[in-house]
Amino acid sequence: MLDREGPVPVYKQIAEEIRGRILAGDLGPGEPVPSEAELEVEYDIARTTARRVARELREQGLVYTVQGEGTFVGEPGTPRPDDRIPVYQRIAAEVRERIVRGELVPNRRIPGEKELIKQYGVAKATVRQAMAFLRDQGWVFTVPYRGTYVSPREDWPKE
Repeated sequence: MLDREGPVPVYKQIAEEIRGRILAGDLGPGEPVPSEAELEVEYDIARTTARRVARELREQGLVYTVQGEGTFVGEPGTPRPDDRIPVYQRIAAEVRERIVRGELVPNRRIPGEKELIKQYGVAKATVRQAMAFLRDQGWVFTVPYRGTYVSPREDWPKE
């Protein structure tokens, strides 16, 4: 339980909880620690506070961060599970599957950034990376100030 009125800053309290999980073996080498978005929801904190948690753990030498992928237990270069694909690619794969199944139809908007951020508990940059990945493959196109739409079926990649 966080002491929001006490002398120890909230980010240090949360970092200490995660440190305890790492030392207890609940979070092993190469495993991801909760994302900023997950920390925001779990502890009802601001994004800046969540960032300070990650920075505190990095300064203690317990974790390292890979831009666009997350923060992981161990030092930079610690092997991660082989089956782990970057979060943005997982999001892109799920959106692509919704397109293929017909849930998202050509020339209609896909869920917006805010909705995807909330759904996946990730940062805006991660959602943007997923959309760029889908755009590069031809699954979607973006109209400035309007949104991102499903590409016409003839523009979809040939699998």
